[in-house]
Amino acid sequence: MDNLYLIVGLGNPGREYAETRHNIGFMLLERLASAWRAPWRLEKKFQSRLARLERDERRIVLCQPQCFMNSSGEAVAAVTDFYQLPLDRMLVAVDDADLALGQLRLRPSGSSGGHHGLESIEQHLATRDYPRLRLGIGRRAEDGRQITDYVLGRFLPDEKEIVDEFLTRAAEAAECWLKGGVQEAMNRFNGAATAQNKGKT
Repeated sequence: MDNLYLIVGLGNPGREYAETRHNIGFMLLERLASAWRAPWRLEKKFQSRLARLERDERRIVLCQPQCFMNSSGEAVAAVTDFYQLPLDRMLVAVDDADLALGQLRLRPSGSSGGHHGLESIEQHLATRDYPRLRLGIGRRAEDGRQITDYVLGRFLPDEKEIVDEFLTRAAEAAECWLKGGVQEAMNRFNGAATAQNKGKT
């Protein structure tokens, strides 16, 4: 299927995790599905919520794994195996606490950086060679490396405007990746921060 593309957003299923910092990958896919008017379906054989659509002569599948972040690779492998998808046509959107809130970093491949969702995908696909869109959520200096409570917390009221603008720009980056490829999207969007957040990195 030469015109099929897959966009995966990582997060944790369940109401208690909705709109937490760790779920910003889910939030991005909700933004894309809404903009593209693509309905979601829970598909148990993939352990995922999937939304399918056609856009600009491409078939696109949006995927939210429902097997919790640390096991994301199970769902991603099931979808990519089913579609026999070349991994350069899969984009994984993931939170990154090492990037300031509002920053994007797109890469064609790379390490997990300690992110358990990416570790799981790497384990199940036996490769690091797939594009990933890292979405900066920042961190609190006082937390050091113990950030579990922070990433599982929700965005503060004064962050909501930044997050909204950030998700809009991340959606634009994903669409640029679809149309122009990873290099063009990197050139246009890497490092971009929202106006409210510039200068805070």
